[in-house]
Amino acid sequence: MTLFLDRDGVINEEIKDGYVLSPEMFKFSEGVLSAMPLLASRFNRILIVTNQRCIGKGLLTISGLTEIHRQMLEQIKLHGGRIDQIYFCPDLDNTSPCRKPATGMAMQAKNEYPDIDFNSAIMVGNTLSDMQFGKSMGMKTIFIPSTKPETPFPHPLIDQRYDNLLQFAQAIQ
Repeated sequence: MTLFLDRDGVINEEIKDGYVLSPEMFKFSEGVLSAMPLLASRFNRILIVTNQRCIGKGLLTISGLTEIHRQMLEQIKLHGGRIDQIYFCPDLDNTSPCRKPATGMAMQAKNEYPDIDFNSAIMVGNTLSDMQFGKSMGMKTIFIPSTKPETPFPHPLIDQRYDNLLQFAQAIQ
């Protein structure tokens, strides 16, 4: 089974009206480092799909993003977890084919891992855009209300809702 994870607001604290622009600004959300080994034991593939408009805005370079991700992956690995691949969309334009809710990053993943079965995959995110991305590909959707707690539930795009990634990881053990 494949797990798709949004990054900001799911794996790390989202910066309100801003961006994570350096490794020092990247702070894991509570429980994530404990959740990752549980998820690693349950999913044969864990992929991050993240909109990173800050690159298109010229606030962060791809090499800067790569360094943030290198340090993130190192910490996850040290805690017994893993991320198999990270896909990001640097585009500014909301109509970009790679920018969620568009499914470009899912198609990139399918190109790289042809055995992905979207109907048995799960998308975990913190926005309705993430949920639409998952639903468009036939995935089960898990909503984390970290930055949008006012989002109504039940909701047609949301299959399940958990307070955080650790709660989800514990629920599926």
